[in-house]
Parts: sequence; C-alpha cells; structure tokens
Amino acid sequence: MDGPTSPRVLQVLPSAAAAVTDLVEGVPAGRWDAPTPCEGWDVRTLVNHLTAEHLWAPRLLAGESPADVGDAYDGDVLGEDPVGAWRSAVTSSLLAWADVEDPARTVEVSAGALPVTEYAAQMLVDLVVHGWDLAVATGQPYTPAAEAVAEARAYEEPRVAAGGLEGLFAPPVPAASDAPLDRLVAMLGRAPG
Repeated sequence: MDGPTSPRVLQVLPSAAAAVTDLVEGVPAGRWDAPTPCEGWDVRTLVNHLTAEHLWAPRLLAGESPADVGDAYDGDVLGEDPVGAWRSAVTSSLLAWADVEDPARTVEVSAGALPVTEYAAQMLVDLVVHGWDLAVATGQPYTPAAEAVAEARAYEEPRVAAGGLEGLFAPPVPAASDAPLDRLVAMLGRAPG
C-alpha cells in the first residue's frame, strides 16, 4: 500500500468489483426489497446506487463534467434486469479505469476536481462497504480482497479523523472485532456483528 490515494488503488478496483458482482448475482429473488444497513435503502436501491456510479465513471474519466452527464443516471437504472444492468455498468467502468494512463490527472466530480486516484479510492470504498451492506441484507458470505479493504481503510482513516464525512456516512461505532473489514465498516457507521 503506497498511501491513501496512490495509483495502487486502481489495481484493486477489479477485485473489489468482482466481489460485489458475486453478491449481486447471488441476490435471492425475494430479497430485492429487503432493507440494508443503509438507512432507508433496500437491496434494489443499493444496487441501483452502485450501478449508477459505475455508469458515471466512464464518462467522467473521458473528461466529461457532471453538467455534461446531467440527469442521465437519475432514477432507476436497473430496469427489468438488475443483474444484467450491474454487469454492463461495472464492465464498462472497469474498462475505463484500466485505460487511465495518467493517474495524477484530475477528473471533475460533483464535489469539484479530484485526482483520478482519489476518485478511484472513493469508488473503492463504495464497492467494499456497500458490498458488506449487500451481503448483510441478503445473507450472503462476503470476503473482499484484503488489499481492497486495506486501501479503503487507508483512504478513509484520515478523512474520518478530520471529521470530513458528515452527510456521507453515519458516525463511527465500536468495531465488533479487530478484523480489518469490521474496523472499516464500523469506522463508517455500520455495526458489524
């Protein structure tokens, strides 16, 4: 691990995405409306959020701005085939991330201009943490790659310590164990165990 926004984060996105894909493909038919640890979100809403993020990524990485994208991915992006919609979005996203030649360049997101590596770190955190949310909501096992968890923690620890997550995540709660994933999700307001 080279630091919270090192180019290494780009290399761990595929494994984090693969772990989430396994979960999305494993959602039992009757669990799409099950509540998740994200207050007010059911499984479909959570998968819709992740899918929309991955629809945005190729366009932002290609140099478009949030204004250019507009409301293209507002509302339901899953349609009648949530699994297929997720697979298509994440595949296009990962291809766009793999094409990044200069990880030091900036990309414009809704919060302003960010280095590509920081945008990647934010995407990684969402994959790892929302993967945990999805696993809890659907009763599936979840073991993201250790390196993905470590990179997500390296990014979030200084932000949590600086108090910069208000409105993004709930306040930290005590971790149920010293397991890295438990510590990450607890730091972001989820109660593991």
